[in-house]
Amino acid sequence: MADAAGGGRGERLLTPQELEPGRSRLVTLRAAVGKVLLGQDDLLDLAVIALAARGHLLLEGLPGLGKTELVKGLGALLGLSFRRIQFTPDLLPSDVTGGPILQEENGRRRLVFQPGPLFASFVLADEINRASPKTQSALLEAMQERRVTVLGETHPLPDPFFVLATQNPIELEGTYPLPEAQLDRFLFKVEVPSVEEDVMTRILLERRRGATPPLAPVLTHEDLFTMFQTVDGVFLPSAVATYVSRCVAATHPTAATAPVEVKRYVRYGASPRAAIAIAESGRAAALLAGRPHVDFQDVARVAVPALAHRLVLDHAARLEGVTAASIVRAVLAAVDPLRRPLPAEVA
Repeated sequence: MADAAGGGRGERLLTPQELEPGRSRLVTLRAAVGKVLLGQDDLLDLAVIALAARGHLLLEGLPGLGKTELVKGLGALLGLSFRRIQFTPDLLPSDVTGGPILQEENGRRRLVFQPGPLFASFVLADEINRASPKTQSALLEAMQERRVTVLGETHPLPDPFFVLATQNPIELEGTYPLPEAQLDRFLFKVEVPSVEEDVMTRILLERRRGATPPLAPVLTHEDLFTMFQTVDGVFLPSAVATYVSRCVAATHPTAATAPVEVKRYVRYGASPRAAIAIAESGRAAALLAGRPHVDFQDVARVAVPALAHRLVLDHAARLEGVTAASIVRAVLAAVDPLRRPLPAEVA
């Protein structure tokens, strides 16, 4: 296992015996989270893939679609320390990160850091785009560095550390669009769709008052890190890595390989962090499918939620109803996975 675990850069594929412990835990989590929301298989797949890749997740959708219930359900199933932050316009950065308070000890007064609700392994940032941009930005260091710095003093956050945020569509009154730097910290942004008629009927028959069934932890702390280690050991072939790089490069309007949709509607393309996000989530997607290596279909599966929120669109896109997700799909259609000649090591 050690040979292949170093970020998926090992020289060999994991054997079935090495793959199975992590895969079985991921499959267990996916089956359990299926009890939280009905009829949202794609959403649930992406949620567990994001967690297995140790990434943060942003869910966007209208009120009442189950965004908060999904995050609460994941927190209950993982058995990690859980805190919920309800973002409102009057929320201050210190309400999230914590701050110094004056305490008296042995007759002397001194400032002592009091941790805020961010100091938990699993943080639900509910309706994150209702807070001011200043408060939203308080999460930047925490999400990237897994630490908080207050008055020059750095405080590490728990390991693992996940931020799962929900937001209403930015067209709704009283919302503040997340800045690009904040969006870039989320591994995935997933649109939560409305439920179909048959699913709504199941909810009425099976979920009195919309309540989810009781949930108990299905993974221990050790199980979680076994899953992480296995994801790290999933192999990323050179041909697939090259395909990811070409797709991300094609999101820039100045690139020769950019499709016409990118040249017309995109102001700024995705950064290398987007390529890293696709590679890491592709490993988790491959593990969920039971494969020891990332395939082109894994890239296609995670590309939209990993890329769309990292594109900055021109005003023409909004006027013409063009979405970032549709542009990512155009990129996937335009970039041939098997560019020839293939790299020598995989030819």
